[in-house]
Amino acid sequence: MEEINELIRRYHLKEDGEHVIIPFKGENGNIKHCYLLKRRFIRIEYPEGHYVDYPLPVAIEATIRYPEVRLSEAICMINKESSGKILSGDAGDTDTVEPNNG
Repeated sequence: MEEINELIRRYHLKEDGEHVIIPFKGENGNIKHCYLLKRRFIRIEYPEGHYVDYPLPVAIEATIRYPEVRLSEAICMINKESSGKILSGDAGDTDTVEPNNG
């Protein structure tokens, strides 16, 4: 959780007992908030029926960089920026997740 606390300090995010709260400006200029549960991983289920557990710090970075984009797409964009691979932990294992190009 120290990495999450560091991101909260670095980006001046808000938090409550259960959430990391990421404020951002919406398309119309109004302030919106994204609430991410404080867990080690965040699970994204894809339409094809599979799911991937991403580390929460990756989800936080993706939300900060691309707040108006769907989280799965934002993670994919970060993945492409950082040598094409992100580590995810699915059921305690470390897997390499390739970008979903479709």
